[in-house]
Amino acid sequence: MGAVADRKVGSVHDTPRDAPEPLRQDIRLLGGILGSIVRDHAGERVFDLVEAARTSAFAVRRSELDRQDLAEQLAAVSDDDAVEIVRAFSHFALLANVAEDIHRERRRAVHVAAGEPAPDSTLTATWRKLDAAGLSAEHVAAVLHDAVVSPVVTAHPTETRRRTVFDTQSQISAAMREIDRGGLTPGERERLEQALRRHILTLWDTALIRLSRLRIQDEIEVGLRYYDAAFFEVVPQVNDEVRDALRARWPEVGLGGAPTVRMGSWIGGDRDGNPNVTADVTMRATQRAAQVALEHHLGELAHLEQELSMSARIVEVSAELDLLASASGDDAENRLDEPYRRAVWGLRGRLSATARRILGFVPAHGVTADLEPYDGPGELAADLTVIDTALRRSGSDVIADDRLARVRSSVATFGFHLSGLDLRQNSDVHEEVVADMLAWSGVHTGYADLGEDDRIALLSDVLATRRPITAPGARLSDLAAKELAIVRAAADAVAALGPDAIPNYVISMCTSVSDMLEVALLLKEAGLFDPGDDDTEPSCPVGIVPLFETIDDLAGGASTLEAALRIPLYRRLVAARGGVQEVMLGYSDSNKDGGYLAANWGLYRAELELVEAAARADVRLRLFHGRGGTVGRGGGPSYEAILAQPPGAVQGSLRLTEQGEVIAAKYAEPPLARRNLEALVAATLESSLLDLEGLGDDAEEAYAILDELAVLARGAYGDLVHDTPGFVEYFETATPVGEIGALNIGSRPASRKQTTAISDLRAIPWVLAWTQSRVMLPGWYGTGTAFEQWIDGDDAKRERLADLYRRWPFFRSVLSNMAQVLAKSDLGIAELYSRLVPDEDLRRRVFDRITAEHERTLAMYTAITGNDTLVADNPSLDRSVHNRFPYLEPLNLLQVEMLRRYRAGDDSDKLRRGILLTMNGLATALRNSG
Repeated sequence: MGAVADRKVGSVHDTPRDAPEPLRQDIRLLGGILGSIVRDHAGERVFDLVEAARTSAFAVRRSELDRQDLAEQLAAVSDDDAVEIVRAFSHFALLANVAEDIHRERRRAVHVAAGEPAPDSTLTATWRKLDAAGLSAEHVAAVLHDAVVSPVVTAHPTETRRRTVFDTQSQISAAMREIDRGGLTPGERERLEQALRRHILTLWDTALIRLSRLRIQDEIEVGLRYYDAAFFEVVPQVNDEVRDALRARWPEVGLGGAPTVRMGSWIGGDRDGNPNVTADVTMRATQRAAQVALEHHLGELAHLEQELSMSARIVEVSAELDLLASASGDDAENRLDEPYRRAVWGLRGRLSATARRILGFVPAHGVTADLEPYDGPGELAADLTVIDTALRRSGSDVIADDRLARVRSSVATFGFHLSGLDLRQNSDVHEEVVADMLAWSGVHTGYADLGEDDRIALLSDVLATRRPITAPGARLSDLAAKELAIVRAAADAVAALGPDAIPNYVISMCTSVSDMLEVALLLKEAGLFDPGDDDTEPSCPVGIVPLFETIDDLAGGASTLEAALRIPLYRRLVAARGGVQEVMLGYSDSNKDGGYLAANWGLYRAELELVEAAARADVRLRLFHGRGGTVGRGGGPSYEAILAQPPGAVQGSLRLTEQGEVIAAKYAEPPLARRNLEALVAATLESSLLDLEGLGDDAEEAYAILDELAVLARGAYGDLVHDTPGFVEYFETATPVGEIGALNIGSRPASRKQTTAISDLRAIPWVLAWTQSRVMLPGWYGTGTAFEQWIDGDDAKRERLADLYRRWPFFRSVLSNMAQVLAKSDLGIAELYSRLVPDEDLRRRVFDRITAEHERTLAMYTAITGNDTLVADNPSLDRSVHNRFPYLEPLNLLQVEMLRRYRAGDDSDKLRRGILLTMNGLATALRNSG
């Protein structure tokens, strides 16, 4: 990986703001250490193979060597050597991520040190924009009174790194930060480089991936690791800053009472296509989340108890604090004059009792005390307020503003539940389960044969009464029994942890009102939905959230929502929930269904129509964006994506999924988490309070243009993906999609059903397979044809699109994200994957069309944007392409060779592990692969 380079270390003030040299030096340093470890621990022969692959890869990039020569060089290595080479380049990709993250921190520090204005996507910049806008307090209060930004952590098959790898990467980052701060003596420098060598050696000797298929229990733990790593520190900080800034600007309206950033999760509640999610798994997910929250609070209280050593002989003690201390049961003689410590000990005792009630045991940092448990986090918060008030009365604000303030904010943010676990299931499953329940109860034996109107009438009647339609011991199908058990486990979690534990039930592939009412029936059977009576309104702590996924379903989403709100019982339920209706938008399946441009425009159009429908029904709309890591699944820079939403679509609230390796890239450490959470909140505030669309009176004309472009793009995409004979065969053989399903990646099957249809394949393997093969098809295909056909040689029409690119954040974001994908694509590498297709005629028919569309899309991008390169507006990606992408070459070429051997009958464990390692390495290197 290259020799260790000498690196001059100086202050960030001495570094040119855009200079990439420090980044290159960091990469040389880390790569040099890795190279020496490969030589020492894998042997000179393996080191020579790695170095030969590295130098040849750079020669290919400089057009000094034909790619086929490198492919033949790698095809000659044994399985054992291939795995070692893959390991080396995978580790380098991981280390390059560290270097790039450190460089981003360095650049931000340089900007701050230079006294430059805070950049976009920071809260400081957002407050500046809001101040300049002169917003009225009434308007801000109306928009932000229930503001919430909720990143929802979801499982993902490419995030398979073990906790040891995760922790070691953080230690490497910490050492690199110390080196970057400068002012080191030679001895200190040597100590840090030795630490780097120790950590990188630990990585080299640690298996990057597990031997067995990832279980949901493992995925739960992966999701929880980010709380200790960053969320516990950063989320309360951001919430406090937002609260204080809002109250300082608009003190009269009392904003910021509830935390703005509230974490969510799908891991253990999302069973759409995942038969491994059971009632036990759902209970485990909520219990483990509660354990993590309670252990954190107890640990912080233990530290607080040690810090609050104030003596009643010296400071004045309020009557409320004295009462709290007296009720604590702490009668130790040596602490009788230390009311704060005694009070906090009592809080620890009550919280320990709470943990025992919820978990069945007292977790770490707990104490044994004969005290009553808290009924909820509000009671703990009230006790903390007593301590805070007492400190401030005695003039100890500086103490109250330290750990105590952090504990209070943490309790307000995470409660006893940590994060809200959404339930999710496919509407087809709900239909089958409800039909079985209705048949067993004798209410109706042919529900599946009813039309939509009859279904709505039947479900409305059943929902109107509190009487359940099943009973313990009911003879239901295995599926119905399992689904009811999961919903009842969710009800138990709500009873133990409060309504925030299970905030939503998401309906995948929702197409009708009956799909929504079926979920209401399941919630009623579990005791979560109460239809009310003449004296009480309906109630349900769990929101019913339709998920519109395909392009056609997105187009009909507003009609479905309006029809649901015309059902009196459902309308009253929404009113009882504060008049808020959440709707989820599916980026992944809409893209797989209709292609990149058609899906993005379908989503925009759906949002416009949903906003109008909600306004007509006088309900408050909250949108939940089902974004994946890659652009083909709604990924890309979050700040720009949120600003690109249509007018009225954000309204102070935003929920979005965060998946897999993208979670690590965004939230693995506090500086990363702070920057990315700030970006989400900043964009939400700006989109909610400022007019950003920029189209004015031209909006309808722009919408009409995109309507036409979307039809053309969908036609071009569908002609290849849905209508080309043999396309499924091509996809299965020219990508590693089959191996994704077979090689123990993730707990979820690759398909919802046992089928070869593209429509039934899950979006993650669909996108992941095209990404691994470097085609990146879901992020661009069809767009070039749409632009070319619409412009049709008319320069005035091309200029119209160029004007939209300059003025319209949505259109600019679509093209910018597409350019990011195209920059990561490599049709030369993709051509090698295409050679895996046995049918030569099929290979040429499909790959030639992909190549032609790729060239067409590149040409149209340049013609519309005027940008000379794909990374003209993305300097960080430009650096990454330059520094990192040559190292991807051996990973791709070895993956092709290993797939060839595997499909030829070599089913050795070594080869299977090698293929999985290439997938993991490429996912790490590309950072948003699926």
